[in-house]
Amino acid sequence: MPPLFELTGIRFAYPGRPPVLDGLSLTLDAGERIALTGPNGAGKSTLLHIMVGLLHPQAGTVVAFGTPRRHERDFHEVRRRAGLVFQDPDDQLFCPTVAEDIAFGPLNQGKSKAEVLEIVDRTLVRLGLSHLRDRVTHKLSGGEKRLVSLATVLAMEPDVLLLDEPGNGLDEATGERLATILDTLPQALILISHDARFRRRVTSHQYRLHKGAIGPLEPHGPPPDSSRASSGHAMSEQPPGRGER
Repeated sequence: MPPLFELTGIRFAYPGRPPVLDGLSLTLDAGERIALTGPNGAGKSTLLHIMVGLLHPQAGTVVAFGTPRRHERDFHEVRRRAGLVFQDPDDQLFCPTVAEDIAFGPLNQGKSKAEVLEIVDRTLVRLGLSHLRDRVTHKLSGGEKRLVSLATVLAMEPDVLLLDEPGNGLDEATGERLATILDTLPQALILISHDARFRRRVTSHQYRLHKGAIGPLEPHGPPPDSSRASSGHAMSEQPPGRGER
């Protein structure tokens, strides 16, 4: 079976700036769960956007689901099969109510109204969000919006999840519930998170972005109750800012 994603020699620079990605290569296999780490501005979010064709590299190749993807039309299938949860949920939620936001994707897949209603209710139950079903989306808290953003992606039943800081703004109990949910899902995934504990719960290994490229595979750090944690070493990276790239 070919990799789900195979990126080779990716180079990308924003206008008037040095390359944020420069010769990056990454492979994601079926069932694989990896985390991406690195400082703000290292290109983590940029990489996820390139994978689904929201940004196009100046050099390098993107092969998704066994097919080279070069043009916008090539990524239509990719965006059906790879669900991206944006770092800022306001970039993802645009319908009047929560139920309508979750229904939007399945309706565009051609599912019947009855099927979509069942998908909406099932997804809300899975994430413990049934009480938000008819709420006005833009009036939700930041943490609630993040969970609804994930719900809109899960409703599409993608093969791959691309998660950009999904735990931001969640209290400890909700973050733990989210980690448990993600741990039970069958999809391969790539996670960006500055929370080392969350990365450890959801993924099996991690790569660090540095100087535009991906370093060697890294094991997750020691658990929080280890001697390192007790000696005062930080267990998470610098918190992300809005619009981090």
